[in-house]
Amino acid sequence: MASTTVAVDLDKSAPSSGKTFLGHPRGLATLFMSEMWERFSYYGMRALLVLYMTASVAEGGLGMKVAVASAVYSVYTAMVYLLALPGGWIADRFLGARKTVAVGGSIIMIGHFLLAVPASVSFFAGLALIAIGSGLLKANISTMVGHLYDGPNDPRRDGGFTIFYMGINLGAFAAPLVIGTVGQSVDWHLGFALAGVGMALGLGQFLLGTRHLSAKSDVVTSPISAEEKSAIFRKAGLWLALAVVFYGIVALTGHFTIDWAVWPLSIAGIAIPVVVFAKVKKDKDLNSDEQSKMSGYIWFFVAAAVFWMIYDQSGSTLNVFADKNTASSMFGLDFPSSWFQSLNPLYIMALAPLFAWLWVWLAKRAKNPTTTMKFAIGLLMIGASFLVMMMAMAASAGGVKVTPLWLAMVYLIQTIGELTLSPVGLSVTTKLAPTKYASQMMGVWFLAVTAGDCVAAIFQLVLGDNVVGSTWYFAVQGVMALIAGVALAMYRKKVVKLMGDVH
Repeated sequence: MASTTVAVDLDKSAPSSGKTFLGHPRGLATLFMSEMWERFSYYGMRALLVLYMTASVAEGGLGMKVAVASAVYSVYTAMVYLLALPGGWIADRFLGARKTVAVGGSIIMIGHFLLAVPASVSFFAGLALIAIGSGLLKANISTMVGHLYDGPNDPRRDGGFTIFYMGINLGAFAAPLVIGTVGQSVDWHLGFALAGVGMALGLGQFLLGTRHLSAKSDVVTSPISAEEKSAIFRKAGLWLALAVVFYGIVALTGHFTIDWAVWPLSIAGIAIPVVVFAKVKKDKDLNSDEQSKMSGYIWFFVAAAVFWMIYDQSGSTLNVFADKNTASSMFGLDFPSSWFQSLNPLYIMALAPLFAWLWVWLAKRAKNPTTTMKFAIGLLMIGASFLVMMMAMAASAGGVKVTPLWLAMVYLIQTIGELTLSPVGLSVTTKLAPTKYASQMMGVWFLAVTAGDCVAAIFQLVLGDNVVGSTWYFAVQGVMALIAGVALAMYRKKVVKLMGDVH
């Protein structure tokens, strides 16, 4: 989901001085390259993840069932977005954005190199570290882009984020072509090691170019007191000790399976957004207008969760379909199945400028769809993509390898849905956010990804290997998304009323 990683920052600060990068502060080049290499490492590893887990032991993989591997993948991606919340908090209260990004990048690099070690223990430890590091980095690097400019009204600001956004998608596009090829054709662990090299290059770029970044990125905006720090460390230590003791007992008694990790994390990923919204709705500091807007925002949040539940399966169930059920050649060119993971960033780079122009063109003619309708369209598109997957799966019955055009069509439909929903979701989040929670709401938006991925994980675990990836599996989820899209369109007037003066 390359297009959703750019956060919105409203801080005012002086732009960097000195030489420029395409007319922008020189620090943008540092952040552009750092994020491009980080996304290269992330999407390259992601292209191999489920394929490695489902490959037989004889093939050098872990020999896991598709349903379990897909659930592990879903929970992993959910944790990446969930941990963006504490990642932003750590920067605000402990380290500042610059140091937090450096620490996060280092942790990600170590995690990738642990994946390169041919042992299951190091594999899962590596996944955990990559999720933690990504949470630290994701929450702060795009904020640092905002620090380069003189507040939100700097005329270069939007262009700067656009350039940064292109770096994200360039890394995501190249990663499966390089890392996927090495991992599938040469050695799984060499592919994971190459992802680690990519992150090392990104970290090196960041450290070498850090002098070009804004001084604002060093500021700890809300320093934590010694008393608060002591209390937090005590609580964190207590919970960590309880977890270690509990899982130690489970492991020592021979009862530990991957379910002991996947199920609790999946439930937590759904429960945390519920707790967050309950806390906001009970806050007496919010006036009636803010409470109404939050009620309207919940509709968008649930819609986004349904969308990401399906969309993020590009690296799991769709990746397995590419490997097992899709022909690996076209127009005389042979290629590994992981190359399909490059289609989404390619489509984004091609279509994002078109959509940006389209909304302006429609607005000038008073025909621009409302935010609610754009979300509904996004849900309809993502639902339609899984109905196409249902037909593709039916076409592959009996061991037939279907044409790559099926997946090319699915990813195109999903990308159109993403461009309809994701950027609009970022915008409406900032517009509907209560003043008290203005800086926290972007993290809440990312919780929609967490919730959707955790629902997918539970869905996959419950249905099991005989159902996950079947025609029925794709059909049910596709219909669910279509129903959600139709419901949102039908109740759009109610949602618009809740939104108050936001349109």
